[in-house]
Amino acid sequence: MATLQEVIPSLSSSTAIITPGASPAGVSFRSLHKQVNSVQSFLSSLALSPQSAVAIALPNSLEFAIVFFAVTYSGFVAAPLNPALKQSEFEFYLQDLKCPVAFVRTKENEAVVKAAGKIGKFVEGGNVNIFTISAGEEVTVSGLDGKKVVPTGWKGKVQDAKADDVALVLHTSGTTGRPKIVPLTHLNLTTSIRNIIQTYRLTANDTSLLVMPLFHVHGLLCGFLAPVAVSATVIVPSRFSASSFWHDFVEYKATWYTAVPTIHQILLKGAAPEPLPKIRFIRSCSSALAPSTMRSLEERLRAPVIEAYAMTEASHQMTSNELPPGKRKPTSVGKPQGSVSIKILDQDGNEVAVGQEGEICVKGGNVTKGYRNNDAANESSFTKNGYFRTGDQGKIDDDGFVFITGRIKELINRGGEKISPVELDGVLLEHGAVAEAVAFAVPDEMYGQEVQAAVVLKADARNVTEQDIKNFMAERVAKFKVPKKIYFTEEMPKTATGKIQRKNIADKFFRPQSQAKL
Repeated sequence: MATLQEVIPSLSSSTAIITPGASPAGVSFRSLHKQVNSVQSFLSSLALSPQSAVAIALPNSLEFAIVFFAVTYSGFVAAPLNPALKQSEFEFYLQDLKCPVAFVRTKENEAVVKAAGKIGKFVEGGNVNIFTISAGEEVTVSGLDGKKVVPTGWKGKVQDAKADDVALVLHTSGTTGRPKIVPLTHLNLTTSIRNIIQTYRLTANDTSLLVMPLFHVHGLLCGFLAPVAVSATVIVPSRFSASSFWHDFVEYKATWYTAVPTIHQILLKGAAPEPLPKIRFIRSCSSALAPSTMRSLEERLRAPVIEAYAMTEASHQMTSNELPPGKRKPTSVGKPQGSVSIKILDQDGNEVAVGQEGEICVKGGNVTKGYRNNDAANESSFTKNGYFRTGDQGKIDDDGFVFITGRIKELINRGGEKISPVELDGVLLEHGAVAEAVAFAVPDEMYGQEVQAAVVLKADARNVTEQDIKNFMAERVAKFKVPKKIYFTEEMPKTATGKIQRKNIADKFFRPQSQAKL
């Protein structure tokens, strides 16, 4: 059993994090640990209850890393949030997690501040306390008034986390619309970290370029925590940029990166650097990778592409193809890694024969013990013998390789972003002119799936346009959730029993070659 503090190096003089464009660009493990300790001391002065959730609404940065480690090392719970969320979304997450503290950046804090002010009365212990943070050779924590709140050299009593403590909470969209809270313990995370290190044979000689957001389990676990756990260096730009990706990769001597297929496709549209850097491997995860994209990547970049399969509930990685000279199978997400067990079960929880389709189910030390405050979801998501039902349909071949063949649940997977169509239905119905609404997924070359919707307008609605509804949505949900196309119809297709089936709606309205209004 282990905690994050036990697996992350603290005394090494080697470079832990490089933030391109910052001064200094590189921070050693020793300096990182010192700044983490300072923020731990600050957190201890707030007299928070054990296992309090601390919201981290920060972009990829050194500051994010420092806050994350300080929070988790101290026995509190890190709650990373997309800093681009709208006020109403922040209100939901802060209230749902009962966060007494949130860390933001000054230029990006308006939505969080307004949200905190509105829901503060619901948070245990009073209002949400919001702080800003800046780091480099030293760390500074300030209030919203700009005044420093961490005196130099100040030390408080710092508590230590335990292996069974929850270290991280993330929300995952569900078919019921309301996002579910996924609590992941230190043991869950450290188990996954060790599995990832083992799968890709990570060492201190590696340097990874982080392109996935740290508020997602993909970027946090595989892109960041696994490398630093072996004293490797992680390059952390504030966001993915195709124009600077290869410059940073070459400049800081990266050896690998992990990303969703969308990012691989974007990189393929540009020119590869000359001379081509030596890339040990490229990892792809979070949505299906087209065989043609894999071939193009390998031909262009002369590196093996390793496809993996992961979920938030499993602390990210569950299966992966193997590094050469191991076996890789195009269209397969590989074999279970480390202590992970995968079984294909029928609807009654019985294991099916090799090669037959069923629901992909997972068990292991990396898997959450259950959703927080959601007995109904836990009852339907776990089998009697403790396997988690992924909602994915698939099969396992004679070599033990897993193939995903479909999706049982209705989530939309847009470039790795999991979106609940039921959530979008609810937001669309808030528009005064909308009588019925159905959001659904359609195939998309860039993102794997894209969001579209069909609506029935109220009889008295006049002059409401598609852009009007998109603008309404954009004020209430993150940009990636706004439907790319909205169809208007006088009647929504229903089954004989009056039910709306999203697949039927998509089949009626979506046309691959023509997306004209119907």
